[in-house]
Amino acid sequence: MSIILAIIVGLAFGFVLHRVGAGNPQYIINMLRLQDLHLAKVILFAIGTSSLLLFILLATGLINESHISIKAAYTGVIVGGLIFGIGFAVGGYCPGTCLVGFGGGRKDALYFILGGLIGAGAFTLMYGWLSDVFPSLFEKIAGGKTTLADTGIEKYQGLVGGDGVPAFVIAGIIAIIFMIGAWKLPKKFNV
Repeated sequence: MSIILAIIVGLAFGFVLHRVGAGNPQYIINMLRLQDLHLAKVILFAIGTSSLLLFILLATGLINESHISIKAAYTGVIVGGLIFGIGFAVGGYCPGTCLVGFGGGRKDALYFILGGLIGAGAFTLMYGWLSDVFPSLFEKIAGGKTTLADTGIEKYQGLVGGDGVPAFVIAGIIAIIFMIGAWKLPKKFNV
């Protein structure tokens, strides 16, 4: 049943991405050039809304904390993020949006899908060599699995809270800042 739910949620997410234009690389490139901030507004509002909802559901016990998984932060994440960001800015696709673009009939998205699969395969094959030659790439930053707000989950250290301040309050403030930011963000900057 969980796989069916995952497929349904994935299809719904892909549909929403398609409807807001995230499957069109030109919209993404225009956003990164600050020429059309429609997608940035959608992204900021979605992050704020989903964060607020997640922490409310955690606080009320409607979501079991065992379902929360936080990936460890390490130097390689920063290096990978830079590579990812450059590719995102140049090509206008990320792993999710290239699938949405391909699903929407964009043939250029297939090249990004294949490139991503080849890149992931190359990293998998080179992982042992990379960890031997550049061990600092895989050293944890800030304790590794750290969250901004203290979630109450013992295995994840929180940077803020823990002194009687509930995580959903901190997350709520941040979420509201994101949502107001999305509302107040202009449609474009005159650069």
